[in-house]
This record gives sequence, C-alpha cells and structure tokens, in this order.
Amino acid sequence: MPKVLFLLLCLVGLLSSRCSGDASNGRGDQPLAQINIYKASLALDTSVHIHASPQVLGLKGEDTEWVDVAISNPKHSSNDWIAVFSPAKFDSSTCWPWQPQTKEKSPYLCSSPIKYTYMRNYPEYTKSGNAIVKLQIINQRADVSFALFSGSLDQPVLLGVSNPVAFVNPKAPVYPRLALGKSWDEMTVTWTSGYNINEAVPFIEWSSKGLPAIRSPAGTITFNRNSMCGEPARGVGWRDPGFFHTSFLKELWPNREYTYRLGHDLFNGSTIWSKNYTFVSSPFPGQDSLQRVIIFGDMGKGERDGSNEYNDYQPGSLNTTDQLIKDLKNIDIVFHIGDITYSNGYLSQWDQFTAQVEPVASKVPYMIASGNHERDWPDTGSFYAGLDSGGECGVPAETMFYFPAENRAKFWYAADYGMFRFCVADSEHDWREGTEQYKFIEHCLATVDRKTQPWLIFIAHRVLGYSSNDWYGKEGTFEEPMGRESLQKLWQKYKVDIAFYGHVHNYERTCPIYQSQCVNNGKKDHYSGTFQGTIHVVVGGAGSHLSPFSSLTPKWSLVQDYDYGFVKLTASDHSNLLFEYKKSSNGQVHDSFKISRDYKDVLACTHDSCEPTTSAS
Repeated sequence: MPKVLFLLLCLVGLLSSRCSGDASNGRGDQPLAQINIYKASLALDTSVHIHASPQVLGLKGEDTEWVDVAISNPKHSSNDWIAVFSPAKFDSSTCWPWQPQTKEKSPYLCSSPIKYTYMRNYPEYTKSGNAIVKLQIINQRADVSFALFSGSLDQPVLLGVSNPVAFVNPKAPVYPRLALGKSWDEMTVTWTSGYNINEAVPFIEWSSKGLPAIRSPAGTITFNRNSMCGEPARGVGWRDPGFFHTSFLKELWPNREYTYRLGHDLFNGSTIWSKNYTFVSSPFPGQDSLQRVIIFGDMGKGERDGSNEYNDYQPGSLNTTDQLIKDLKNIDIVFHIGDITYSNGYLSQWDQFTAQVEPVASKVPYMIASGNHERDWPDTGSFYAGLDSGGECGVPAETMFYFPAENRAKFWYAADYGMFRFCVADSEHDWREGTEQYKFIEHCLATVDRKTQPWLIFIAHRVLGYSSNDWYGKEGTFEEPMGRESLQKLWQKYKVDIAFYGHVHNYERTCPIYQSQCVNNGKKDHYSGTFQGTIHVVVGGAGSHLSPFSSLTPKWSLVQDYDYGFVKLTASDHSNLLFEYKKSSNGQVHDSFKISRDYKDVLACTHDSCEPTTSAS
C-alpha cells in the first residue's frame, strides 16, 4: 500500500485497528472479551455444589486474600470453567435499563466477571468432578461470588453459584499511588475507596522523624457509566469504580523519608485508617546525588492465582512487577509509558492493576503516560480512531492516576527529578508542528537548564522515533506514520539525550541518530564529549505479548531483544549517566552503555543543534 494512502486511511479511521499497531487482534485480546455474557443461559443444577471460604476477608487489615473454592459437579466436563463475579449478585435484576435485549428474552446476565479459569487446569476435577480452586481476591468495594459454567465462552451455561464472600470493610482505603506534583518539593498521593464525600472526609496523615505529624486534606472524584464512550465500558465491562482521593503533600525536605497513612473521618465520629507506608521525597532540581529511574511500557496485569487466560495475555507482567519490588531499595521513580492495564473497557481490571503495583507505587512516584489502550476511541478527540480503549476514551487513566499536566484530558506534562528533566508527550493526541502539544514539547525541552539538569529525556507511547518492528518494516517507515517528521529537529536542537517509546512489545536501541543516519561511529557502550544525536529506545516489553522484528535490520539498530524487560537509568553526577536494560525474568543486565558529558559539551554546536548565525555576525 502506498504510504500516502496508508496515512489517509489511518486519519479517517478506516484502518483504525491496524494503525493502532500493537494489538494483534484488537481489543478482543482482553480475556474477558471472549465471554459472550449476553448468550448465557441458566441450567442451575442442585447436584452442583460450590462453597467459598473464608467468608469474611481482611480481618487483619489485609486488602488481598486467598479464597478456597470447593467445587463438586457429578456431571463435570472438560469445557467447564469458573468465573469470579463482584458484586456477588449478577443476575438479570442488575441489568441497566437501556442494555440490549429483545422482547422475546431478556438476557439472564449482563455483567462480565472479574476473571475466570478453565477447570481442566485441575486434574482432580477432570477425574472426579471435585476440586478446590485457590483464587486470589482483592478488595474492590463489593462482595464476591464464584460461578461454575459449562459450554464454550461464546455459549456460557450457568450451572451453579457459590455463597458470597466479602471483606470486613469493603469501602476501606486501598492501593495508594504516588506521583510528582507540579513543584519539586511536593508529592501527591492518590488512592481508592468506597467512601463518597457525604460519608467521610478523606485525608493523609504524614510525618518525618523529628518533625510533627501533619494532616493534609484530599479531594474526591469519580466517574460514571455515562463518562464512558462505548462498549464494553458502558456495557458488560462496566463496574462501579469507587472514589479516588488525591492529597498534595507540600514543602517537603529534599531526599527525606516520610511515613504516611490514608485516613477517612466518618461522620459518626470514628476514623478509618490504612496501614503505614513510606516514601523518600524528591531531590532538589539539579541536586548532585544518586538518582535511579525505571522506564517501561505495555506491562498490563497478571494473576498470581494462575488464571492462565490472563497470564497468557500479559505473560511478562508479574515478572516485571516482581523485579521492581525485589530491587525497590535501588529505585527512586518509575515511568510506565502507556498501555497500563489493557483493561480495554473492563473496568474491574484497573483495581486489579493498582493492587498489583501497590508495593511499588506506594513507595516511589509512579508516573504514567497515555497509550492507545487508554485513549483511542472514534469521535472522542483521539488522534487515532481505533477501538483499543474499549470505550474508556482515557477517563479511568486520567481519573485514577495523578500526573502534573495543566489539563488532565491532554496527557502531556513535564517532570523534574533532580538532575533529570522528563518531557512526556501524548502520542494519542496530535503532536505535529503548529499544534498545542508541539508547542508544549518545545517549551519543555527549551526551558531546562542543562547546567543543573544535564539529562534531558523525551517520552511517548507510540514510536515517534525509530523501531525496526515487523509492521513498521513492512510499511518501510520504521516509525509511527508522521512520527519524527516534526519532532526530530526539536530533539536535535535541544540535545535530547534519550527518547523512550512503548507500543512495540520488544526492546531496541539505536545509535545516536539524526535524520535516519548514525552520527556517532565510535563505541556502542560509551558516548562522551559533544552531543551528536539522540539515542532512541523502544522499551515496550514489560508484559504484553511480544512483537517480532522486521527481517531487515537497519544500520542504526544496535541492539534488539525479543523478550520481556525494562530500563534503568542511573545518574551518579552531572557528567555521567548509566543506561541498563534488564530482563524481567531474572533482573540481569542484557544491554548497557554510559554517557559522559560536561556542560561545555552541551553548549557546543553540532548537526543543526544551534542557529546558523548569531546577531553578532
């Protein structure tokens, strides 16, 4: 297909799922999308027994517990599967008035389960029809039941439902996630609860050794079904998201450890508390101290209870998460650069994800970027008219996570962390020259003081630079269409050290490059002296199914890895930056290089990085 025609079709949305790139089967890859809940039929059998225990969860303050589901089915089949529903009651009485139905038959079921797994994964069940299935349940503000189905996912037949189980306080504050504020001495804390402002007053209590405890108020927001833009987010994928609270902890001392806990003052005079958490405040901009940054994209979520359907969907997700947890004492900040949960319109998955990353996000700032699986939906202002968000059109991501943008619906922002300046773009909105976002990107790059913040990083979800991924190779572009046409002169002019992308589920590093040409033919593991060109890195292999490389390897592609991993940047001082790409499977370094550069090297002109003349000339 000629490139011009391809671009036109992308713009009008005729090839929206293809242009989205990274989802081989569109949003149907989401395991819950395989269940046609509208076609479910009832065949409740008194000989089928399902019992879940314990029935009361969280008695010791836990927000995650394992439940034993004992199943007995004398008419068992290899096609049987068990699903987890929350709320526990999911019959037709819970259907919303305007859901699709016919006069002849209203659907028995109209809400998707949270997760499911095939009973053929349990050999004892296939032999006798009896098994105990251990499933991990998180606090999602409602009770839970377990339903046994027979038949295919497309023609589900409901055989039996368990007793409900519930957390002792389903509304409890859970899953805190830190983020940088708009000022260097500010940290934001966002969390989820079941308490609206007419029930309780949310706040953070925080302190540091030697300082008095402080209470900071928190704001409360949420969204509803009408906030969603299409199916399944408005339909079978909808689930009440609860309430999101954000508090701004201000005037922090640099590099100081703080302890905090989430609180809700109930109107009956009692207070609900979370457990205690800690974080270390940000360094002063330009501060010369050890600073360690994690960057990856496209992680998604996994299931620790072995729900194979989910672990097949994002097979590397838990490995990446666990490596971060294992090395958390050596991590200062995390950037998850798009395609966060792959919920694709099934809202329950956002809770599942925030629970998975809580050990990381509650300890260090967890900064996110917008990807196609968060944002894309036709006629919603997205640059791409794909269906990858499943009707979410960016709302859950923008509401559940804080990021220091001027407009939360426009997912671009600047973040300063010590010696780093991060310019985070939104590849799902237009970035081309003359647009609002282009002006932001240039302002972000132009306003950094490289004497105090020498390390300038550009971030976007889609590959706006270079990737020899298979589908880009077939197009002959090795980039997102229209990607670097406008931006490469900004990267060069403002001497961007490294540009990071996700979207493509693998790892790739280029040489220092400008206008498709390597501009440094020296060592591949050490770059020093005058800036020559930006190094482009694809780091989208944090969890989701891997993307193959093109059969053609361009000269600028130095390292490729068809595996799961993430990047760690370590700035030891103003002149030295260490880059490491680590495997998610074992945390070992697979690729690395160093940049050594003094301020005088940043001032020097090279390859269109300075104006051709000066006023003096």
